[in-house]
Amino acid sequence: MDSIKDYVENNKERFLAELKGLLKIPSISADPAYKNDMLKTAEVVKENLLDAGCDLAEVCNTPGHPVVYAEKIIDKSLPTVLVYGHYDVQPPDPLDLWDSPPFEPVIKETKIHPEGAIFARGACDDKGQMYMHVKALEYMTKNDELPCNVKFMIEGEEEVGSEHLEWFIKEYKDRLENDVILISDTGMIAKDVPSITTGLRGLSYLEVEVTGANRDLHSGLYGGAVANPLNVLSKMIASLTDENNHITIPGFYDKVENLSDEEREKMAEAPFDLEEYKEKLDIDDVYGEKGYSTLERGSIRPTLDVNGMWGGYIGEGAKTVLPSKAYAKISMRLVPAQDWKEITKLFKEHFESIAPKGVRVEVKPHHGGYPYVTPIDTTGYQAASKAYEKTFGKTPIPQRSGGSIPIVSLFEKELKSKIILMGFGLDTDAIHSPNENFGVWNYLKGIETIPWFYKYFTEMSK
Repeated sequence: MDSIKDYVENNKERFLAELKGLLKIPSISADPAYKNDMLKTAEVVKENLLDAGCDLAEVCNTPGHPVVYAEKIIDKSLPTVLVYGHYDVQPPDPLDLWDSPPFEPVIKETKIHPEGAIFARGACDDKGQMYMHVKALEYMTKNDELPCNVKFMIEGEEEVGSEHLEWFIKEYKDRLENDVILISDTGMIAKDVPSITTGLRGLSYLEVEVTGANRDLHSGLYGGAVANPLNVLSKMIASLTDENNHITIPGFYDKVENLSDEEREKMAEAPFDLEEYKEKLDIDDVYGEKGYSTLERGSIRPTLDVNGMWGGYIGEGAKTVLPSKAYAKISMRLVPAQDWKEITKLFKEHFESIAPKGVRVEVKPHHGGYPYVTPIDTTGYQAASKAYEKTFGKTPIPQRSGGSIPIVSLFEKELKSKIILMGFGLDTDAIHSPNENFGVWNYLKGIETIPWFYKYFTEMSK
């Protein structure tokens, strides 16, 4: 296994070229116009897995976008690692904020990545991180270093809520038997501070629609006399949090688990520079729930955010109009013990109850997922920690993430396995945003580190 570093160095240009090829395909799962690109990406992932050494790889149809399944079984008496990733990406909008086209990957030097970062939609989330596992397998198979069995489940609906993944898991449950599930769709604290994600927030995502009159109205003739759905929607959304940024939905916090002072003190030991944080985001100050630190607000506390809001006239020039309808997309990040279905119900009941007369409100749930916390005393976690120690020279810090991977709790429920989240991204990678990027160093370091996880997990499982 000691030859992995040389293997990565000798093949890094090829590794980067292959990833660029994958990033050129606009696999946008949210837009039906890209269905053929989704199918093309799935086929490319399948071929790459076969080239890397899998004995079986196939594109499995689902009621939605396909899942790529692959495996390399060397001895059924040995442990089996199931790798999960996704090949779909977020829409690239707004396009005018990209410094280079989102599906024309380029490598550029940055302050954080003087050795270069690859800029493209999906570079970090999740094509780049998923592809680290493909190349790690290539090393292990070509150098006869694979110590256990490996399976891959690479889906195409993560960015739209993994709507059909539960169907796939139940349909292919026998194939998916494993001893641990390995995922790289998270990040670490810094290039020189490795960390392992031990918790994910849950998610409730929905859309609201406010309807006023039966048509758009002249704002001079009707303004002040008829409810303006945009004005009403703005006030309703503003009422969802109070002056302390505390969410006002009745029952919202009933099941929130409050961490002990000791746990919060342990979290505070993680390296964090508030001034550097603000500088990276070009903001004057942070903002959030009173009584909690920035790190706590972004990981152990629930949130409610407007992700988009629209209605009326937004074209060039002026059009004095009261729109007939106004819309917003809203997400709530949830913490352990909160049930996303219950929270969605609470939101719907509350939002409908605060609507004034003169408008009609419709709440449309989209998707969601449960929070997840993984213990640090499992074989999988200890193997991951040793792997980071081997390649980074320091013990990784356990860290709760503010992000959500809705299917993680589903995996544990259906497949009865613990999940290990070995992410190599950084919070500056601009995932879901214009100019998404993934450091070349991080990409290659992931390829170097993953094989050590296989080695240590196999040894520790005996």
